[in-house]
Amino acid sequence: MAEQAARLCKADLVTEMVGEFPELQGLMGGYYARAEGLPDAVADAIRDHYKPVGQGDDVPTAPVTVAVALADKLDTLVCFFGIGELPTGSKDPFALRRAAISVLSLLQSNKIRVNLANILFFQSNVAIRNLAYTNGWYSQAKGFFEGFYKISSDTVDKNFWQLYEGHGDASAIPEFRKLMSSGIGNAEDLVASLMPFFADRLKVQQKEAGVRHDLIDAVFTLGGEDDLVRLLARVHALQAFIGTDDGTNLHAGYKRAANILRKEDWQGIESRIPRNADEDPMSNVDDPAMREVALARIELLKGADYTPEPAEAALIAALDAAEPAARAAVEAEDFAGAMAALAALRAPIDAFFETVTVNDADANKRAARLDLLARFRDAVHHVADFSRIEG
Repeated sequence: MAEQAARLCKADLVTEMVGEFPELQGLMGGYYARAEGLPDAVADAIRDHYKPVGQGDDVPTAPVTVAVALADKLDTLVCFFGIGELPTGSKDPFALRRAAISVLSLLQSNKIRVNLANILFFQSNVAIRNLAYTNGWYSQAKGFFEGFYKISSDTVDKNFWQLYEGHGDASAIPEFRKLMSSGIGNAEDLVASLMPFFADRLKVQQKEAGVRHDLIDAVFTLGGEDDLVRLLARVHALQAFIGTDDGTNLHAGYKRAANILRKEDWQGIESRIPRNADEDPMSNVDDPAMREVALARIELLKGADYTPEPAEAALIAALDAAEPAARAAVEAEDFAGAMAALAALRAPIDAFFETVTVNDADANKRAARLDLLARFRDAVHHVADFSRIEG
């Protein structure tokens, strides 16, 4: 039914009624669909697929309507971004900002669990395929393949999409991309430009709901969090945590640790793993087992003549408990639990800074303490990038 509604949802635009009264688009389509005896779900989808039109508009919940509304808005965004018609400043003649907010509202209100980057990639490929046939690229490609490969036209389609995806004869790819350069680009580039646009729209939308924009950044910039429902659940848990004493003090401890590491240009223990045979003939960090051996050896050498002070030992023990607890909570989407795991680090990191000299004259002690701060920073980053949090 969604496919049927999608094929018919714009049909009323050619009618005299909608031509005279454009504000009736969609509504008249629904009437026409019912008059034709189409299923109610199809008629409703045709009527409501423009929704939500504004921030206060009703958000459709019927599955067929939601599917058509999402497809329509995603197609609009992909195609306009593809031809370079992006909103600039206060100018948004094609209402692309509104379309993006509508997509966000549809996903949130219906709790649709999808990877936004993936559906944008799919939609981009659909748009590119359609344009390839409608604006003459395909006929140009046919001549290109017949000339370059000396092949028959019945294998053009296969070769066209192989090269579009970067496969096939490597020597043909540059010429093929030149042929495609007047079009809407490639799916990867479109997704790369659309995702930040959606992130900005999400900040605008959530500002009205009282959600801080910097906390959205703190989660979004971690990467890999493209499920909007999950992302917002994580942001809400982070906002609740940052508002507590534990959250505020942990953020202060994080900033202090991050500043020290930045000044020292210290990446952590993994930066000292031998990466090639020139550094260590026995190393092979592509092998997980060898990587663990390298890490263990560094730890052993580091601690050979050095005993951690009590505050260091306490922080190590706290990290040993908090890291797996936070990781497991994030995997289970128990974001409040992940924040609680981080809260357990607040007292140990405070005590560490109160009693331990990081920049010790002993090189082993200094390296060990910087590694410990890097481990603390990385443990926090598994939940959110606290460097993005203001205050």
